[in-house]
Amino acid sequence: MTNEDNRFSARAARYMKVGTNVGAVGLRIAGERLLGRPPDRSKAAADLAAALGGLKGPLMKVAQLLSTIPEALPKEYARELSQLQSAAPPMGPAFVRRRMQAELGPDWRSNFREFSERSSASASLGQVHKAAAHDGCVLACKLQYPDMQSAVEADLNQLRLIFQIHARMDPGVDTREIIKEISARLREELDYELEARHTRLYASIFANDSMIRVPDVVAELSTKRLLTMSWCEGAPLLQYKEHSLEDRNSIAKAMFRAWWFPFSHFGVIHGDPHLGNYTIFEEAGRPAGINLLDYGCIRTFPVAFVEGVVELYRGLLADDRDRVVAAYERWGFRGLSNELIDGLTIWARFIYGPLLDDRTRTIAEGTTPGEYGRREAFTVHKILKEKGPVTVPREFVFMDRAAIGLGGVFLHLAANLNWFQLFNETIEDFDAATVSERQRVAFENATVPLPSA
Repeated sequence: MTNEDNRFSARAARYMKVGTNVGAVGLRIAGERLLGRPPDRSKAAADLAAALGGLKGPLMKVAQLLSTIPEALPKEYARELSQLQSAAPPMGPAFVRRRMQAELGPDWRSNFREFSERSSASASLGQVHKAAAHDGCVLACKLQYPDMQSAVEADLNQLRLIFQIHARMDPGVDTREIIKEISARLREELDYELEARHTRLYASIFANDSMIRVPDVVAELSTKRLLTMSWCEGAPLLQYKEHSLEDRNSIAKAMFRAWWFPFSHFGVIHGDPHLGNYTIFEEAGRPAGINLLDYGCIRTFPVAFVEGVVELYRGLLADDRDRVVAAYERWGFRGLSNELIDGLTIWARFIYGPLLDDRTRTIAEGTTPGEYGRREAFTVHKILKEKGPVTVPREFVFMDRAAIGLGGVFLHLAANLNWFQLFNETIEDFDAATVSERQRVAFENATVPLPSA
């Protein structure tokens, strides 16, 4: 059987496995509507989670992302899907050896002084192996699972089915742009050569920042499906939950800068801020900064969109409705009624809330990480349901994901900071022309494609 036959077989098997189960959920909902009964969303959500839960692949990552966007999925779906795990079962040693040979050739071991065939970490698209170069440098080898292109395409097909099910429930959001955005980003994550370029871009952005470390790419040991980098030694963030407030605040400041500085100065954002994508390094027994890991989900933005984000913030700060509406339009929202503007502004004030409040505070007072944004999402859901649908611009998807994910991290840390001050320091010298030139130079040096206007 040829490689192409293998790929087709894997894709067909995956379609069959998920499609049958997801399709059954859709058929039952359609049947309930034909009989004049409102769909039982809780049961449908539980059934959908059960249908998808065994895959533990790319679709799980997408499902968790969608759970942060109000009305992108019914709240019952979002709640169930957010519980799913995104990690795939690790490849065994024999499988790892075959994969490494496929990427670096039959003599692949000669490139390393040591190579652990047991994975150190696994995720939805690949797993990481610890190794050592001949000069003693410790390395992290990120190896993609086999046939992930087939898996991604199959999962995107199932995602379309899920959205079709949702469309039968009279949603408040038109999801056409959302699926385009998710499809583009998920396909990009398969390209480790692009991830290497994004890693180098971030390394140049934070080259002189002592609190943020970015791994170095080892180009000669990297391919389209293998990314070899320097190993960043550090401890999981959750180990610091019981540390002093000073330590927790220091970590939170580094996290804040790691996300907002690249966006406001270069139009680029790390679109997947979950707890596995950073570790804490120490100096003299105290946390000194963060290792920023995994550059598979980097979203680059036209400068006009970055300007819209800053303008929306300033419009909210001044309580200037015309300025707020102009910012929504710059983001890409179209045909907004007054009611939809009100609904979007509830969500915008939630996202920007701590940044608008000039005092020391937690990121969301009186809220736990699991409940972060749920009350506001419910209110927005109701407005969009009654007055929508609204078409969500593609750029919104990962901005929203980053803001919610980062807020959840700050809640875990129970950080107590003046977020207003931190954000205004980040944007105080914002100038669209300067950002455009800065972006052009940095992206060209890292050979990252410039975003379309």
